Amino acid sequence: MELQDLISRLAVALGIGLLVGLERGWRRREARPGRRAAGIRTFALSGLLGGVAAALAQAFGGGSLSGGVILGVVFAGHAIVFAVFSRDENQAVGGFSATSAIAGMLTFVLGAYAVLGDLRIAAGAAVAAVVLLALREELHGWVETITWPELRSALVLLAMTFIALPIMPDDPIGPFGGVNPREVWIIAIVLAGVSFLGYAAVKYFGARRGLLLAAAAGGLVSSTAVTIANARRAAAGEGASRLLAAGVAVASGMMFLRVIAIVAVLKPALLILAAPALLAAALTVGGFAVAWMVGKSTGAPERSAVEFRNPFDLWSVVGFALFLAAIIVLGRAVGETFGTAGALTGAIVVGLADVDAVTVSMLHLTPGTLSAAPATLAILAAAASNTVTKAAIGAAIGRGWFATDLAVMTSACLTVGGAALWLTLMLPD
Repeated sequence: MELQDLISRLAVALGIGLLVGLERGWRRREARPGRRAAGIRTFALSGLLGGVAAALAQAFGGGSLSGGVILGVVFAGHAIVFAVFSRDENQAVGGFSATSAIAGMLTFVLGAYAVLGDLRIAAGAAVAAVVLLALREELHGWVETITWPELRSALVLLAMTFIALPIMPDDPIGPFGGVNPREVWIIAIVLAGVSFLGYAAVKYFGARRGLLLAAAAGGLVSSTAVTIANARRAAAGEGASRLLAAGVAVASGMMFLRVIAIVAVLKPALLILAAPALLAAALTVGGFAVAWMVGKSTGAPERSAVEFRNPFDLWSVVGFALFLAAIIVLGRAVGETFGTAGALTGAIVVGLADVDAVTVSMLHLTPGTLSAAPATLAILAAAASNTVTKAAIGAAIGRGWFATDLAVMTSACLTVGGAALWLTLMLPD
């Protein structure tokens, strides 16, 4: 390792120690000198010690066993000293905590990794560690207030993402391109994640802001998932149906804007045809969202408080993900069976579940297989069918005023968007 590179890495190791020590020192800033085991200087020296130990191990042992022994012996000595003094500190203040001892060991290890490994990973891990240390009160308060259904749902969602997803097969199964189990599982994760996000947002930000923030964030990924989650809330009586419908409107608006962004990135020339109808639809659903947020509820009286009883139900999420995957396969079958002439029909079918997939595929077919006008019509047809899907979900799951509101919004959206498309086609080239 060159001298300049080594100095830079040791500087990062020292910086890691200073960063951790700053948080530890600030937390114990009121303690008198000599009444705490470690502060900013000790942690800074720990990080630098880890970097120097790693440099010695690399210089004298390289990648051999002797290098590992050198690093291991220094780490063991550092850990023993830190643990002993942390124990004495706990006895002096009458407390019981291993956080400082663990933080000292981690500082040493990150300092060593800054010399031996990737500087970005070492620095990022240090920042993450300091954030966790700084959020002690918030994390403890969160643990005290979390319920078992929330914890269970969070664990299921984490297991779906970090345990099940990596081992899911990534090869399609079945005819017409088949069903990719990994893609189906990703759909299930999105559905569960959007539902959980809405639950958490309402709990921490309140009904009105929470539902709308969750809908906007969920709409960036899947407006269909937001619709399903809100329809279930409406059916269970969890919150005002008008507010839940406003969330669907916000997510729908995000969907239209998302399609515009995809077209702008991949085929900006098609924006002339696609953008007016999509923008008109987005403004329409935005108007409904504003009206439902500020207007009074109609029909049956509704509770002012929103009480979500469960973030999501695993099996219903997986079942609906399988249904959406089947819709996508059906759309592919229609497209492959009828060729180019079936592109519009296939887009309508696939659009029931996934607008982005249709948008990307149609843009890739232009201008080789499809001309601009048919490709744009297929994209708009997919967006329209997805909008109709929301009304169908509202009628099948949400029912009541929620279903009525979504039906009115869908009709207005299709009418205004269709009129904008007609005017666009009527304009001279």
